[in-house]
Amino acid sequence: MKPPFIEYVQSHVVLGDGALGSYLFERGVERGRNLDLLNVQAPDVIFNAHEEYIRAGSQLIETNTFGANRFKLRESGAEERVEEINRAGAEIAVKAAGHQVYVAGSVGPSGINFPCDDEEFTADDICESLREQIRGLAAGGVDVLIIETFSRLDEVLLAIEVAHSEAPELPVIGQMVFPARGTTVQGDDALTCGRAMIKAGAAMVGTNCGRGIDAMVSAIGRMASLAGEGIPLSAFPNAGLPELVGHRMIYPAQPGYMASRAKEMIRKGVHLIGGCCGTAPSHIQEFRSALKIKPVRIQLQDVEIQEKVRDDILPEPRNGGFLETLQPGRLPIIAELDPPTHLDAESVLLGAERLAKAGVDAISLGENPLAILRAGNLGMASLIRQRTGVQAIIHQTGRDINALGLQSRMMEAYLLGIEAVLAVSGDSAAGTDQPGVSGVFDLRSAGLIQMLDSLNRGMNMAGRPLKQQTNFSIGAAFSFRPASPDLQIRRLEKKTAYGARYAMTQPLFSADEIEQMMEQVQHIDIPIFTGIFPLISSRNAEFLHNEVPGIYVPVELRKQLARFEEVSDQRKVALEYTTGLLEKISSFIDGLYLISPLNKWDIILDFVVQARQAGWKGSGRVDRL
Repeated sequence: MKPPFIEYVQSHVVLGDGALGSYLFERGVERGRNLDLLNVQAPDVIFNAHEEYIRAGSQLIETNTFGANRFKLRESGAEERVEEINRAGAEIAVKAAGHQVYVAGSVGPSGINFPCDDEEFTADDICESLREQIRGLAAGGVDVLIIETFSRLDEVLLAIEVAHSEAPELPVIGQMVFPARGTTVQGDDALTCGRAMIKAGAAMVGTNCGRGIDAMVSAIGRMASLAGEGIPLSAFPNAGLPELVGHRMIYPAQPGYMASRAKEMIRKGVHLIGGCCGTAPSHIQEFRSALKIKPVRIQLQDVEIQEKVRDDILPEPRNGGFLETLQPGRLPIIAELDPPTHLDAESVLLGAERLAKAGVDAISLGENPLAILRAGNLGMASLIRQRTGVQAIIHQTGRDINALGLQSRMMEAYLLGIEAVLAVSGDSAAGTDQPGVSGVFDLRSAGLIQMLDSLNRGMNMAGRPLKQQTNFSIGAAFSFRPASPDLQIRRLEKKTAYGARYAMTQPLFSADEIEQMMEQVQHIDIPIFTGIFPLISSRNAEFLHNEVPGIYVPVELRKQLARFEEVSDQRKVALEYTTGLLEKISSFIDGLYLISPLNKWDIILDFVVQARQAGWKGSGRVDRL
């Protein structure tokens, strides 16, 4: 009988296995296929892969269950088979392992944006998914659980805590990704993360995946003091940085080079060494041949790398340039224009000039709304700032650009003098008018707000200083739904806590509902700009009500417009309605957000003139910022 894993690994270096996914693809498994389902669809394929690693020298193999959670299996219609698939994966590995090889039950991230920003799923949903997976692995007979490839500390801690409570008899290995300089993409130090994972219940901590071997050696160096405290470390590096050659991902690091770097990590306290993406049985065989040294017991006084204690305090961000330039004693007004769908921008620029002259405080510019191709709003915002001097608010979605590009774009916006951003998740790419388009969504609205708040504090998402602070007024979208407002209000509370300084609502058409909204958000200490969309026809009203999410046009108003056959008559009635609506709400709203129907800026221009001639002051909340 093999001794308990944690007892054994304390005094021995254990050789793990290498990649399953990339190795299976190299062996002919169709790319794009759900690998976790192979546990029940083609168990012999998985069994043979395990056997090849064992023959190469692996003393610990991982189950083929990395993505076998309800969220990822849902894409294949197998979300109700989580326990079955995990148990099958464990049983295959246990059968291959026999009595001499340890089996680690592999649990990867949920695949849900964490924290659960859009609240489609909650932390409780993620916990229940983890419980299902861990129950299946435990029932299948694994020796240890390996919680791996997590990029966020809060999510890995949640997973470790669930594993510890669901299967207390199984030791837990916690592994995170530290892509550069021993930090996560959020800037959390490897040593800090290691201590937190141990506190949550992990018996062993380490790192896997990431940016190749060199970055991993750096991360292990930061965690080395834990080894001096008796905590064994683990490391599963990728075989270098991949290159796309044809339709294949090629990993350049050769087994001999990886084995030599693995020796460095063992000297720093690694007692479980294996491989991640791009590694194969040939790498494990080379590890077995080369790694004949005994692990060095790290003493605390010998460790040069110590836990970093920040002695700097991040500066508090301000309200941002847009909010800071609002004139006291008058109702602030945002006017929305869409960039053109072509390259002739003169009409939009003329509209911006006329609106600025009439007294708007900012021009708001959408980013490819409804996934319809338009000129970039950052370039348009810069032109409007140059031509009018008025503030420009760019809508920034997470749909079209990944997290790296988003940060770069926001740095560019700062350099171009943009001082206001509305953070929105973005409409689905499914309705786009362009071929081959898919959504990215590395960040959704709450994540975008956190990113912008970090930039306003002078730091990027990895926690590295930018030498200057951006000065964005960070905006949040607010979809108030009178019949069931609690969920949307909770979302706005969360966005405010993340750094939002103002909110812009979806179009509203009822004075009573707007007043209800203002009463229910009084506790949220940011100005709310009430969205007003002047209807121009009955068809326009029906489209908004029936086809645009989050917009409700009162039935009485739609009936009133439908009584008239001529569009000109419908428009007259609709605009009179909007005029009356604005008069009713002008005294208690924080700010006004006028949306141009079909980009007809001349229509909202009349309402800007109406507001300024009447001298409306609004609630006065912006005066107290």
